[in-house]
Amino acid sequence: MPCLPQSLRYFTVCLVRGTGLLYPECILSGIMSVNGKKVLHMDRNPYYGGESSSITPLEELYKRFQLLEGPPESMGRGRDWNVDLIPKFLMANGQLVKMLLYTEVTRYLDFKVVEGSFVYKGGKIYKVPSTETEALASNLMGMFEKRRFRKFLVFVANFDENDPKTFEGVDPQTTSMRDVYRKFDLGQDVIDFTGHALALYRTDDYLDQPCLETINRIKLYSESLARYGKSPYLYPLYGLGELPQGFARLSAIYGGTYMLNKPVDDIIMENGKVVGVKSEGEVARCKQLICDPSYIPDRVRKAGQVIRIICILSHPIKNTNDANSCQIIIPQNQVNRKSGRPGLFLWPDIYVCMISYAHNVAAQGKYIAIASTTVETTDPEKEVEPALELLEPIDQKFVAISDLYEPIDDGCESQVFCSCSYDATTHFETTCNDIKDIYKRMAGMAFDFENMKRKQNDVFGEAEQ
Repeated sequence: MPCLPQSLRYFTVCLVRGTGLLYPECILSGIMSVNGKKVLHMDRNPYYGGESSSITPLEELYKRFQLLEGPPESMGRGRDWNVDLIPKFLMANGQLVKMLLYTEVTRYLDFKVVEGSFVYKGGKIYKVPSTETEALASNLMGMFEKRRFRKFLVFVANFDENDPKTFEGVDPQTTSMRDVYRKFDLGQDVIDFTGHALALYRTDDYLDQPCLETINRIKLYSESLARYGKSPYLYPLYGLGELPQGFARLSAIYGGTYMLNKPVDDIIMENGKVVGVKSEGEVARCKQLICDPSYIPDRVRKAGQVIRIICILSHPIKNTNDANSCQIIIPQNQVNRKSGRPGLFLWPDIYVCMISYAHNVAAQGKYIAIASTTVETTDPEKEVEPALELLEPIDQKFVAISDLYEPIDDGCESQVFCSCSYDATTHFETTCNDIKDIYKRMAGMAFDFENMKRKQNDVFGEAEQ
């Protein structure tokens, strides 16, 4: 096991990770290092990952899910596979891409544009229309509905929260999104794909909230789509495991220390505040601690479960124009996911994301599709059946059900800050919101992308151009 040298036993920020998350901790370690904090990142695993790792070779994935027979020869070479356990796409104009650009972590990564974004309606899937041209050409709507939706998109594109002339009678702080839809006379099917496939909400709770957040979400989708054309999403070659490694390099450049295969035996508290972390008889002193829920079970609560089914295919998904990658959102209304619980009328959406050999994550001619949703019954697999039907025939399935945890306090008093578990969505926006929230609580100020920029001269002597 690695030991801590005497000179490396005092840190401003200590990050510890185990079976849970990775991206929030790794990204925060990079940000804090750039901001001049002395950072130690400890991981009880001998690799970067945990729940959010990319598994390679394929034989390891079979072992992880206790399929002892191993992959058949038809799966190709095991080392050609990098399978994400929690796959997510990056919005091309979203928060994580901005973090990558500002910190220049993009120098360590290569991306491909995801080839399509689709929505489920009436048992079929359709391309999500997000521009005026696509709205008029879409088969999702009738002729008159297309015109009304086009007017809505024009309104959203022109909307500027700092210019009341663009409001068209809408008050962004008080007018609900339900009233905005009513203003443009949009039908239920259009409301479904607008709220769930464009604004990327998981439930319909947003309908009675002020419309500003939803309008900005739709603008983000459209702006992300405009950057590359095929879809608003990006995905890194060789899988998402490349992302945390990129931020780990960033932290190291600014003096951060990483220790893999380093267990954490105890979190040391004095007078209600964290003062250090104990590992194998050694103590690393720190003023702040970031960790995943597995380290502080008494400071988190269970918020639900997510089911994810990894499916290996030998074909692209039907009706996606033979796309090598895509996202499909199945809105709750389209499959009648109605809840019997008081106060919850509809369950969250079902998500499908698919990548393939084109991204260097699978053997030639193979595809990896993952269906996920928030668990609401005692039969989770049945809840994702509409998604699995879209993927047939399936060569192999791997089923995982994960608990969702969230912290019960903000950590400001103890200086112990806990990240939330990953939700069922197939994008990083909710994860980035968690990162920004933790940063604000730690630093006492709002997250500012400008503070993430590399300094004028880093340790390699590279100056800004």
